[in-house]
Amino acid sequence: MPLHLVKLSVGATSIKDLRGWIAERVRQAKAKGLPPRHIHVTRMSPKRVDELLDGGSIYWVIKGEIAAREKILGIEPFRDKDGIGRCRLVMEPKLIAVSPRPMRPFQGWRYLDPKSAPPDLGKAAASVAAMPEPLRRELRELGLL
Repeated sequence: MPLHLVKLSVGATSIKDLRGWIAERVRQAKAKGLPPRHIHVTRMSPKRVDELLDGGSIYWVIKGEIAAREKILGIEPFRDKDGIGRCRLVMEPKLIAVSPRPMRPFQGWRYLDPKSAPPDLGKAAASVAAMPEPLRRELRELGLL
C-alpha cells in the first residue's frame, strides 16, 4: 500500500504558481541534458522509502491548504559539497489538483496515510481547480465545495 508525504510549498501562492515553478525547473533540467523530472531537495531522508515508492505522492500545501500532488518517482540520499546529508525527492512533473483540505504550518515533511489523503479533483471538477484560489477557499469555508 502506498504512503504519501505532505510538504509546504514555500513561496507558491497558487496551484498555477507552483505549476509554473515546476515547468521552469523541468526546462532547466532539459537545458542541462537531464531527464524532465521535478526534483525537490530536503535535508532529511524519509525512512519508509519502499512504501513511498509503491505509488506514493507528495501532497503540496499552498497557503494553508493541501491543494495538489505529484507522484514520487525516486528518493536519492546524497551529501552536498559541505558534507551535509540531503535527499532528492524525484517527482513526475505533473501537478494534480486535489480536493482542498486545511493544513496548519509545519517544518519539513510529514507522512500521509492513503486513507487520509484528499481525493483528486479529476476531470469532472476541472472547473473547480481553475477557480481563483481565494474564491475556492471561500466556497470551501461556506461548505459549498
